[in-house]
Amino acid sequence: MAQPSGEFRQDAVRTRGGELVSGGLLVGVGAPDGSEAGPCPEEWRPHPRRIERSEPARGPVGGVGRAVGPLALGAGPADLPLLDREADITELLGLLAEGRSIRLVGQAGSGRSALLSAVAEAAADLAPGGVVQLCGHRRTVPDLLQDLFTATHHAPGYRPDPGQLAAHLAEVGAIVVIDAAEPSGAELEQLLAAAPGCAFLISAAPDGPPLPAGSRLQDHLVAGLSRSACLALTARLAGRPLDVDEKAWAVDLWFESEGLPLRFVQAAALLRQRDLAVDALVAAEDDRMDVFGAVEEPAHDPDPAIRENALRRTVPLPSVAQTASPAVRLAEGLSEPAQAVLRLAVALGGECPAAPHLPALIDVGQGEAALAELTDAGLAVSIGGHHRLTAGALDLLAPHWPPRGCVDGAARHFAWWVGHSSVTLEQIAAEAEVMIGVLLADRTAGRHDAVVRLARAAAPALALALRWGAWERVLQLGLEAARRTGSVVDQAWFHHEAGVHAICVQQPSRAIAELETALTLRNTAGEQRGVAAARRMLDLLRADGRQLPAAAPAAAAPGRAPVIRKIAARVPAGLKSSRRRRAAVLSTAVLTLGVLGTAVAMSFSGPEEVKGNDPHTSRPDRGSGAEDPPFPQSSGSAGPGATGAGPGSPAGQGGSPEPSASGSASHSPSASPTRKPSSSPSAGESQPTQQPQSPAPGQPQPPAPQPGQSQSTGGPSQPTEPSRSPSSPASTPTSPPATSGSPTTPGGTTSPAAPGPS
Repeated sequence: MAQPSGEFRQDAVRTRGGELVSGGLLVGVGAPDGSEAGPCPEEWRPHPRRIERSEPARGPVGGVGRAVGPLALGAGPADLPLLDREADITELLGLLAEGRSIRLVGQAGSGRSALLSAVAEAAADLAPGGVVQLCGHRRTVPDLLQDLFTATHHAPGYRPDPGQLAAHLAEVGAIVVIDAAEPSGAELEQLLAAAPGCAFLISAAPDGPPLPAGSRLQDHLVAGLSRSACLALTARLAGRPLDVDEKAWAVDLWFESEGLPLRFVQAAALLRQRDLAVDALVAAEDDRMDVFGAVEEPAHDPDPAIRENALRRTVPLPSVAQTASPAVRLAEGLSEPAQAVLRLAVALGGECPAAPHLPALIDVGQGEAALAELTDAGLAVSIGGHHRLTAGALDLLAPHWPPRGCVDGAARHFAWWVGHSSVTLEQIAAEAEVMIGVLLADRTAGRHDAVVRLARAAAPALALALRWGAWERVLQLGLEAARRTGSVVDQAWFHHEAGVHAICVQQPSRAIAELETALTLRNTAGEQRGVAAARRMLDLLRADGRQLPAAAPAAAAPGRAPVIRKIAARVPAGLKSSRRRRAAVLSTAVLTLGVLGTAVAMSFSGPEEVKGNDPHTSRPDRGSGAEDPPFPQSSGSAGPGATGAGPGSPAGQGGSPEPSASGSASHSPSASPTRKPSSSPSAGESQPTQQPQSPAPGQPQPPAPQPGQSQSTGGPSQPTEPSRSPSSPASTPTSPPATSGSPTTPGGTTSPAAPGPS
């Protein structure tokens, strides 16, 4: 992410504005008098398009990233392959292939994030939709669902309501990997129910509640590494083999830490600091001999490594107690730029800004190298496009690393940055947690004016970036700061924005309360334009709900996700795309309805009574097809697919006048009764809605139809031409005889070689 170009003028803060679509609402954000929402015109509503698989693992812009930093000795933690995790990867892949969803549980620092990345890489071919990687850090369930929708659909500036979101995500069949997910319990079940065709692999907090009974999730414990794996990890990160003393020290650490990988990443960083101290002793000894030169021919060891090992014994290893909480000792051995970044991260509650912000915040020019140094020391981790401190580091460092004014001016900087035209919405979404950290730090320091300034600039930007969880949090912090400053204008603005947010998330009661408060405050302040804007929103809400579209109900989800690998194996290679899969499912449904309709028709008539009355089956007997219209134009094929069988429809134009193999087979007793017996097609087709129903009170049940008899209760029959009226009762989709006419349409349009249901 590059720093915005142009003149660095922070006094000219520009509020970001724009429009977005939330469900059926068109929301204008960033207006001077406050945001507004209204019904979205039909022609402006977006039409989301599914994103096809382009790579093994994908996610939203600014998603999960891997921090690979250069080290003077050895490799970084992210450069090394996983050790001692082959059995875990194999087991997780097997569960995901069966459509199961897994929650990884374990202690902080057990390597759950690394295991997630390895499984996501190996699971690329398990599901038709591939793998989608999401970041759950500080995300609510609606935010995670929106991220999943953004990763699988192309619809910029569109946030569907829960019903629309369930309809779109129901078509997605992918492996969804969520790192550091904060929702738990019923919220996780809601997340899984919204995407029933996906298998989830979630890394949750170690102190989360147990899973409820009947949950789709199952826990998988991520234990520590074996002793040999921990020794190998420490040696590879230290950049050299361990000596006898260091191996014994590492074994003691393994017993104490239960093999947590993070502890050995930090232990390797302590060994590298010890090596730097040994190098300083070697250099000092060389300098003394060169400067004083008291001995004419000093006696040097034949091997420099022997002298280095001897000096290394003079530098003691950290004790097990020091290794158990190494954050302070590691921080003291960092370079000055890395220490400045660490102090800023502690002041922001553990969140590290991206490298381009560091020169403006703490005057650090090599921000990438400083962040890489923190990562290699095991004090920071890269997640969701930015860095944050590892578990436990913030609590250990906060008493020893006071802010010392490193956050001063951060609110002014980010208020200018979010409004700059060269900053994208994706970059703003990636820095949402950092800006909230700045607001909290300024609130603690008593800089409430700075909090109001940043909150008013960041709230519209976060709304347009579709980070609505952060949007709501910023509005809350800004309103609290506005009350402390006593600014009625700012309080009214935050109440108005909170009301618009409540409208967008389908909470009309809260929206009315917030907007009424904003209206009262703006009347007090004499803001006439603001009063008009608040009244427009209240009138929209109080119009008996006629102007605001209601949210569509969310579809019920099955108890378990489908078996992804088995489904993918059974679908032919040519039907892997979503459109072709839907076409195959629809064809199977039509054939099934045809068999059902045939059985219903045979229950009312014999096979001999239908043969001479069906235009399609009687055409070969007449010897000429010139007097009969083509079969697909008949209105008798009513039911679920009746709209495609009328004149001018694709199904109606696709029928061939020549009898196909499947059409000629309809003379058999099992296939011929595809239409209700009648003396004319139109007369027989005007009655089918009465056939499955019970007789009206006082009317006897009509007898079974006989050949040559008509059951029409409408107008006169027309024996030479089927009825084409679109308003005929034959279009009723609930009529079983009308449904029985639909299987002849696939019989006349599909290929004779198409396989039927086995």
